[in-house]
Amino acid sequence: MSERATVPRPRRSHSGDEAIAIDDDATLHAMGYPRKLTRRFRGFDNFAISFTIINIISGIFSAFGFGMGAGGPLILVFGWIGVSVMVLFVGAAMGEIASAYPTSGALYFSAGKLARRHRGAWSWYTGWLNFVGQIGGTAATGYAAATFIQAFIVMQWPGYTVTGQSTVTIITVILLLQALANTYTVQLVATLNRISVWWLLIGMTVIVLSLVLIPTHHQSPSFATHFVNGTGFSNAIYAAMLGLLVTSWTFTGFDGSFHMSEETVKATVNTPKGIMRAIGYSAAAGLILMLALVYAIRDYSATASASAPPVQILIDALGTGAAKLLLLIVIGAMLFCGLANMTSNTRQIFAFARDGAMPGSRLWHSVSPRTRTPVKAVWLAAACSFVLITPAWWSHTAFTAIVSVNVVGLYLAYGVPILLRLRLGDEFQPGPWHLGRWSRPIALTAVVWIAFSSVLFMLPHASPITPTTFNYAPIALGAVLLIATAWWFATARRRFQGPVSYGSPDEVAAMDLV
Repeated sequence: MSERATVPRPRRSHSGDEAIAIDDDATLHAMGYPRKLTRRFRGFDNFAISFTIINIISGIFSAFGFGMGAGGPLILVFGWIGVSVMVLFVGAAMGEIASAYPTSGALYFSAGKLARRHRGAWSWYTGWLNFVGQIGGTAATGYAAATFIQAFIVMQWPGYTVTGQSTVTIITVILLLQALANTYTVQLVATLNRISVWWLLIGMTVIVLSLVLIPTHHQSPSFATHFVNGTGFSNAIYAAMLGLLVTSWTFTGFDGSFHMSEETVKATVNTPKGIMRAIGYSAAAGLILMLALVYAIRDYSATASASAPPVQILIDALGTGAAKLLLLIVIGAMLFCGLANMTSNTRQIFAFARDGAMPGSRLWHSVSPRTRTPVKAVWLAAACSFVLITPAWWSHTAFTAIVSVNVVGLYLAYGVPILLRLRLGDEFQPGPWHLGRWSRPIALTAVVWIAFSSVLFMLPHASPITPTTFNYAPIALGAVLLIATAWWFATARRRFQGPVSYGSPDEVAAMDLV
């Protein structure tokens, strides 16, 4: 079992706006790893991947319909504000840990290093929760993209019939294209992520301005306080809490910046900044988009009962022609989101396999000498996502049961290292980016919010509870944890002791991929 890694202090410099020059390779070597990936992500690139995965257009458009019934405009607007603040706490706590342990292993690595005892077990469960959550995220964004692609097709060719088979086919094509993009150089992925940021920002601006300037009718200002309970539950407070899931669903995947830290320049500073900027900018831009959609609603009941409520809002407010054009922006945003999801997912697989925590680890952590990317891990991520979407061939409910683990799995994986950092107290050795005296209260707030939101995701979301409306997330999550536990006690606890060290800093430096 390796000792807790100590990150070397940064060297002071008079160049740059941060006055800090950080030897990224020395930091990685101090944690026991040789450099195998290429550092081509600048600060903007690191921010871009989390901003793209959060993806306000994808998140809001895919979850807006649920929010219309669970609290309505009141929760859609003010719930967005409240949850965004809570997510900023989570991001700040994660950023501080990322500054101390900037590795592709991210959450599972830091959990293993921050635990006082049973490091292997903490690292094991965090890693598998993160893995399953990320696989679910890649599958879920592919499914959302396929849904909106078919909504566009129906608008263009009304005779088209949406089936489970057509949905799975489209998702498969999406996964193949995203895997191919991730197979090539890191520079290509970075370029696509830069494009995605501008696609999101310009696309959001076009959608908002269209909804604000074109329609002749908007709801009154007081409409933002309108409360709706269409969940079937009589308790209004419970319905309002369920509505918070709209924002929680959107704000997932910002650990992508953490996973890309071994490919980021000045990672101990740029990684936490990437996390915080992605959350902060998404919160502000998302609120503007949310307000534009809410105030553009015409017939609330008819819109809420539509198959795709945000699309119905666009049609009612702008007409079919303009709605189709804006729908292309939404679809593009979802495709970029899935691409970034797969990139993050791949780096987690690479790092987890590097420490021997996956079957066939030697295969999955290999790096292509030509592209300097973990190509085999890319195709494993695509294959696992494909397995998750196959139940959609015959049952939408079965698919939803599996991908519901996306949010719970990710947030539990976020919460474990933050909780362990709290338990470690003053023994925690922060990196150059830290929260100072606010570290503990921010981490405590983050842990409380993660626990609360995770419970929300596992409670019933609609009444009456039937096989169609039943929330299968607890069963799916329980199955994952059961398999991980059985595997742990059967073999893993004897061979996996948490993040490994490949030697002293000088020894691992000699292993760097030139």
